[in-house]
Amino acid sequence: MLDDAHRGQITIVTTDGQAVLMTVPLENGAPVPGALLDLAAQLYDSERISLGRAAEIAGLAYADMMDELGRRGIATIRLRPGELERELAAFGP
Repeated sequence: MLDDAHRGQITIVTTDGQAVLMTVPLENGAPVPGALLDLAAQLYDSERISLGRAAEIAGLAYADMMDELGRRGIATIRLRPGELERELAAFGP
């Protein structure tokens, strides 16, 4: 984990598939900006935080966070099973 931190990488330790520990690299006593963005993206992707909170953690505007998530292939519009069909049905045949 120390080697990963020196390379600027976040490490997440899991037990039975559940995250139990995360390390975030620091630079001069503060989190590396890229690490905060990675952290925010990971937490949003795992549905642990909202898009707004992710933007706040990353230090980005809401729209910029959406763009960054898109670059990472992380969907910002998430429909539950059946929601798309209900939405389409609302527009009629």
